[in-house]
Amino acid sequence: MSRIGRLPITIPASVKVDLSGSSVVVKGPKGEMQRTFSPLIDIAMENGLITITRRSDNPAERALHGTTRAVLNNMVRGVSAGFTRILEWDGVGYRAEMSGPTLMLYMGYSHPVKFEPPQGISFEVDLKARQIKVNGYDKEVVGQTAAEIREIRPVEPYLGKGLHYQGEKIRRKAGKSGKGKK
Repeated sequence: MSRIGRLPITIPASVKVDLSGSSVVVKGPKGEMQRTFSPLIDIAMENGLITITRRSDNPAERALHGTTRAVLNNMVRGVSAGFTRILEWDGVGYRAEMSGPTLMLYMGYSHPVKFEPPQGISFEVDLKARQIKVNGYDKEVVGQTAAEIREIRPVEPYLGKGLHYQGEKIRRKAGKSGKGKK
């Protein structure tokens, strides 16, 4: 049996979960999420715990078992605590600032890049630490939004200038080495 799939999910006191067949609605202080899961997987709730079971060892059901549990756990964690993804920037003259809810990025282009947050997403900018925090309750949307911001100015390998995730290892390349042969 799946090691991840068989772990129960603890429901915090501030979260309400409604099960109706394979459809799950999770409500909490940060927001509300709804998702329909595969009917091959059984989801049950009792005593403040959600358990996910599969009916057989069919490869399709085995593949869905751990995934269903992980997605459901992320829904519960998201509406109770939320998720954050941190981006950092490096480069002379690069900066970011907030203009209302809109993120304004000055990343070496001839114009500032405006980035409107999707629903359920908020940004925080720390100029001293040179960081952008992407906050939200849906882990998928937080990750996708951070990836879209990172695409505005990806890190270049020679000088390391650009936007990158906090803790991301940047592969650097050596520049030109001395005089060329004639």
